[in-house]
Amino acid sequence: PADCWMDAAPDGDGTKVVLLDAASDYDNAAYGWIAMTCGDITRWGGISLILVNNLDTETLGKLGEPVNDAFRAILKSVQRIANEQQLVMFKGETAELPGCVTSPNKSALAKYLWSGVAIGAYNPKTIITGDNIREGMIVMALRELGLRNNGISSARKAINMAFGDFSNPEAQEAIKKAAVHAILYDKFLATANGWFAKDFKPLIPMYLIVHVTGGAIKSKFAEDILFPRGLSAELDNLWEPPEIMRQCAQWRGMSDEECYETWHGGQGALVVINDADKQRFIDLAGNFGIEAKRAGEITKEDRPTVIIESKFTGKIIPWFAE
Repeated sequence: PADCWMDAAPDGDGTKVVLLDAASDYDNAAYGWIAMTCGDITRWGGISLILVNNLDTETLGKLGEPVNDAFRAILKSVQRIANEQQLVMFKGETAELPGCVTSPNKSALAKYLWSGVAIGAYNPKTIITGDNIREGMIVMALRELGLRNNGISSARKAINMAFGDFSNPEAQEAIKKAAVHAILYDKFLATANGWFAKDFKPLIPMYLIVHVTGGAIKSKFAEDILFPRGLSAELDNLWEPPEIMRQCAQWRGMSDEECYETWHGGQGALVVINDADKQRFIDLAGNFGIEAKRAGEITKEDRPTVIIESKFTGKIIPWFAE
């Protein structure tokens, strides 16, 4: 539409490529960077449309070799996910950089770094900034069953502490759990925000979308959004952390505070809506295979504070504005 504008969001897989290779989960390899890039567009109320990627490898190998089969599966994963999410797989660059691309896993087959850019659009009438959040609104949590691309280096360190290194056969179960791909919320959120409606009118008004990765709840929700606006929140009904997250926390001896400052804790996104829209939001999310529930409420305190009830041990954790 003429009154909309384009934007681009770059991001990458980070060190999760190490886990994906160790788990041989090449068929789902593209979920990470697609979730990270598209999530940075939909979090502001936009719609992701186009994917561009850059794949750097140590070697692609030759036709018929296991490493070449792995990279063929890796790139085919982009095509499948793009088709599922109605995205255009537009352009990409693949390069062999021997000596420049390596892996901390000595037995790695596919050594690579993968990043991309999602190109999308914003409608000025439905852009979501958090400026219209009010006391009494509720916070919905979208469930994430894996680690997403959040605190992966910490998880890898935990697995190494527990099993020595990735070559230990006993580490394979933990590696596969840690490599579980990110859930994509973008088509659901774009639908709720009216991008597929004829008049572009939101089906469910959303006042804030927080992509809970790369900084977790404390950074993304409290410090970036609520505290600068003088707002607080109480999150007393978060999702349970994935099993692998609990295990990594135990192996590393992490406190509840450290867990929630490192990982998403079981919710890949937080969304602020009106309480009257709760059931409609849950039902619409379910249509996309996404689990959503009321996690808490926006409040107003003399000193902006976000209080969460930990699902690791039940401990109450307060974060205060400085």
